Amino acid sequence: MNFTAEQIQDNWNELLSYIEDYIEQPRKDKLLEFYEQYADRLMLMPAAHKKEYHNAFPGGYVEHVLRVIRCAIKQSTLWESEGCDMNTFTTEELIFSALNHDLGKMGSEDEDSYIPQTDNWRREKLGEDYMFNTKVPFASVPDRGLFMLQSHGISYTFNEMIAIQTHDGLYDKANEKYLMGYMVEQKPRTSLPFILHQADLMAARIEFEREWLPKLKENKKPVDAGKGNYTLGNKPNMSKKTSTKTKALGSFKSDSLKNMLDSL
Repeated sequence: MNFTAEQIQDNWNELLSYIEDYIEQPRKDKLLEFYEQYADRLMLMPAAHKKEYHNAFPGGYVEHVLRVIRCAIKQSTLWESEGCDMNTFTTEELIFSALNHDLGKMGSEDEDSYIPQTDNWRREKLGEDYMFNTKVPFASVPDRGLFMLQSHGISYTFNEMIAIQTHDGLYDKANEKYLMGYMVEQKPRTSLPFILHQADLMAARIEFEREWLPKLKENKKPVDAGKGNYTLGNKPNMSKKTSTKTKALGSFKSDSLKNMLDSL
């Protein structure tokens, strides 16, 4: 999927508007300062390194975050309509958690997590337009995101910490200690982590379907799956090589965004 410069800028403005509308001072100014400092990187980040995941294209990260925020708001309304105690978290905590749930994907202060894939075979056969930057020390996405926030003086509540930490639900075994407690005292005392997880799951699934269901409906099948090739293509064209143009644009400045995108 390709976004125009205008779409990327509009999505970025919408993301900033959630900070303006839902985050109270003094966090508002600190968050706005942080997001403006890293605007050139964040607005062009992909949400994943591989096409088979979701939103693995320039601008995909911000669009995913916006969808998670919208889904989180809708999920909280659904939970409330079914009797959930909404006094255990605030709307600000909901928006803050959704806004920053994947922040750790940006990488370190100076290095992007996702950089252009240099292996043509992995790009063409595995759909990996990006690869992980080995200059960035390993940390889980939630841990890195929380570290980035605190290192910039942006505080977060206990509810927000647990929600961000566990937003991948039980897909991440590290979350079992929070989500699989068998004693009443060990269970989360708010539904915020579950609401955020469902919002993230919903958004990622929708983005996957948008990318892949049309291709599947066109009678395209996995090619050479037995040999580890998981990209989709027509069987008659198995030997045909197609180049995948890399769209890792994080090093460009936003004032040249349109010219840069037009040149892709």
